[in-house]
Amino acid sequence: MTANELRTMYVNFFKERGHREIASASLLPENDPTVLFTTAGMHPLVPYLLGEKHPSGNRLTDVQKCVRTDDIDEVGDDTHLTFFEMLGNWSLGDYFKEESISMSFEFLTKHLNIPVERLAVTVFAGDEMVPADVEAETKWKSLGLKSEQIFRYGREENWWGPPGQTGPCGPDTEIFYDMGQPKCGTDCGPACTCGKYVEIWNNVFMQFKKESDGTFTELKQKNVDTGMGLERILTIFNGKTNVYETELFVPVMTKLEELVGSSEMSMSETDKRIICEHIRATTFILGDPKKIAPSNTEQGYILRRFIRRMIRLFKKTGIHENCLCELSKVIIDQYKEVYPELGENEEFILEQLQKEYTLFAKTLDDGLKKANRYLQNVGKCGVLSGDLAFKLYDTYGFPIEFTMEMAQEKGLQVDLDGFQKKFEEHRNKSRQGAAGKFAGGLADNSERTARLHTATHLLNGALRSILGDEIAQRGSNITSERLRFDFSFGRKVTKEELSQVEAMVNEAIANKVDVIMEEMTPEQAYESGAIGVFTGKYGEIVKVYTIPGYSKEICGGPHAANTGELVAFRILKEEASSAGVRRIKAVIEG
Repeated sequence: MTANELRTMYVNFFKERGHREIASASLLPENDPTVLFTTAGMHPLVPYLLGEKHPSGNRLTDVQKCVRTDDIDEVGDDTHLTFFEMLGNWSLGDYFKEESISMSFEFLTKHLNIPVERLAVTVFAGDEMVPADVEAETKWKSLGLKSEQIFRYGREENWWGPPGQTGPCGPDTEIFYDMGQPKCGTDCGPACTCGKYVEIWNNVFMQFKKESDGTFTELKQKNVDTGMGLERILTIFNGKTNVYETELFVPVMTKLEELVGSSEMSMSETDKRIICEHIRATTFILGDPKKIAPSNTEQGYILRRFIRRMIRLFKKTGIHENCLCELSKVIIDQYKEVYPELGENEEFILEQLQKEYTLFAKTLDDGLKKANRYLQNVGKCGVLSGDLAFKLYDTYGFPIEFTMEMAQEKGLQVDLDGFQKKFEEHRNKSRQGAAGKFAGGLADNSERTARLHTATHLLNGALRSILGDEIAQRGSNITSERLRFDFSFGRKVTKEELSQVEAMVNEAIANKVDVIMEEMTPEQAYESGAIGVFTGKYGEIVKVYTIPGYSKEICGGPHAANTGELVAFRILKEEASSAGVRRIKAVIEG
């Protein structure tokens, strides 16, 4: 089975069962400061999982692009990836556990023909706060799974959420494929890391709301959120031993083999896998409609880390020219029919890869010599000091993970705490952006975050009015305290221009304008003058929020009902975010 056949089979299966197909959202989550990237299909759906009405109904399905960096150090093994495609289906207050489990079981056993005896599942074991998920366990047994195929685990393994301190959450049931190897011990199960069990699907049941006092109450709208990794299930279905043997990686692996074939040193299989995995992730991040470029903060930091790691691995093999663009072209050609944005943004992708290579190649050789000298002289302690690790970062542009990887190759360690301390002193700000650890977020669905979300629309409209229509949103980030808005612009915004922008937003607030929501097709949204990232690939219905006279954008919400709720708007700071991108931080009084 090909990847395209699997995508089509999955989506059609759920469409036949009353689901509407929605397009893959951006890799950069809208207004969610809790993560750097869209890590699961549920991210674009947070407002709807919290009660907003989705324009496509209450049964949805899609194939969502995702990036997760938690397992970046595991890349190179048989299954772990940073970029992957998530096959998903959702029930927004419609069906629940029994029907969800039945559909998952039917798809796996009847359509993918996976033998029942090769499946294993986990269910929530219960604790002092929430009872065991007997309903899910009973359903699995009714479908033919034996007791020894069902495993009970606690919150660490079988509980989701809430995304903030309070909010929707609930048990999940995870589905695993038994690889057929013997158990590693009497306690061997899906939670074991021996490789016998590979997770292929997760069904999350948003059943409860966590209250501020720590208690759990039943939700009025119970939701189902499921996700299955396309790469993993494709590997299993086609009888491959790892994801790199599938059609998703064979073309780029073949091109890499061609490039390294004439090098003076051989490249390890693990390094080949890392390069192919990272060039795929890098191409998709650069090709996203929001056009993130490499930088020293947040998503740009992860992107830079990917690119510089690949450059170092090529240098290790004796390849000193830029091979990244050739590899990226393979990914673009392979995926552009499924994800047209890669073809549309090809020039930007290749331009950024060349820029980053040129920038880093200038200092890499000197930096590697210096790093090797530092590592050779660490002495008996076997630990590179934080000061020296920071010197490599500050002078030669080595991400700390880069230095740690080099040290690990020599059986050494890095004083990470010392590095962090030095970094804090130098930057006077935390590395929270790079780690993706923010507090709060739109996920709390509070009135205040909804108002700040509305403020970003007013700000965007004012910027376009004052600075010109070439202004394009490159990202936004909202906590309960402030908003942050990134936009494309080639120079610093003057104080006078900022005052005009601030005044225009406050004018809209003072005029107490109603915020109007309409549902329409993407084509109708275009024709009506709405702006935003349009994903009309499937002819879906989108929400358009209009603040007459000030803003008209395609958006998922939620928003204030009237601009007067914002009370007042104040810009705190305007600064560069990355090349060609500016950033504004602002607050409201409402």
